[in-house]
Amino acid sequence: MSARIPATVVTGFLGAGKTTLIRNLIRHADGRRIAVIVNEFGDMGFDGELLGDCGDPTCKPDEIVELTNGCICCTVADEFLPTMEMLLAREPAPEHIIVETSGLALPQPLVRAFTWPSVRHRVTVDSVVTVIDAPAVLAGTFAPEGSEKDQQVREHDDPVEELFEDQLRCADLVVISKADIVDTNALARVGAIAAAGARPATSQIASTGEGLPSTVLLGIGAAAEDHMAGRESHHERAGHEDHDHDDFASFVVGAPAYGSLEVLRSRVADALTLPGVLRIKGYARVVEKAAPVVVQGVGRRLETYFDPSSGHDDGLVVIGLRSVDPERVTARLAG
Repeated sequence: MSARIPATVVTGFLGAGKTTLIRNLIRHADGRRIAVIVNEFGDMGFDGELLGDCGDPTCKPDEIVELTNGCICCTVADEFLPTMEMLLAREPAPEHIIVETSGLALPQPLVRAFTWPSVRHRVTVDSVVTVIDAPAVLAGTFAPEGSEKDQQVREHDDPVEELFEDQLRCADLVVISKADIVDTNALARVGAIAAAGARPATSQIASTGEGLPSTVLLGIGAAAEDHMAGRESHHERAGHEDHDHDDFASFVVGAPAYGSLEVLRSRVADALTLPGVLRIKGYARVVEKAAPVVVQGVGRRLETYFDPSSGHDDGLVVIGLRSVDPERVTARLAG
């Protein structure tokens, strides 16, 4: 067991704070060789570049591998396993591997992939870390506050609730993010909700935008791939073998150059109010500004900032329920 490389699977719903957690982790890696696999739901990468610009000279671009050809839980054989084999063939090999799943991914199929013959003797799942958004859990939306519009279009078998349930059930550690923007009593309620959905004795820790030290997140030693009992997904417990993402949709909008940052923020915020829209993220341009703008919007929460270091193609990734209307979203973004 001591010769196997530990891997940490970081999961959690859209906008929960997975990328921020990992970015802070690799920024304070203290020289440890950490390889990161980032999975995006959609055709355009985004989180991988944010991680690659972590500010730590030991975090080189070739240490970040981005998969954008589908949700990792559905493309294990085609995407994930070849990537793992590539990382293991490196000399020297990574000392730790972190896998950030898409916010729409189930962690269970991914954890089971670590039992495949090509990786099982080289890697072990040190832990599954599930990140949950404190304000979102309090609002009952699991995406940030202000998504009541989506409650009206979500069906009885709610795919968002099922994902939240599955990601909690698979966790070895639950990280309650954005803990600094809720009060003590509210944080306790979030902890109780998480405990009710997770397996017995699953650890919890609160986190802010500053992240958590590597001593908390790494070295848990769960060997999760050997202890899958109790981690079963909603579909597995219901007797269904297959899992797909027909409940969700993703597309890329080639946004125009906006007249000002305020105009950009207004149009993205407007698009986020449309029924079925869960998240908008990516890069956009402002007229007469050389640097692109990083856009991250979930629910009613919107973050934008100029990023002079970015060389990424412009475009906004829209992720939503299957009911989302791409033409209406594109029109709102175009004004």
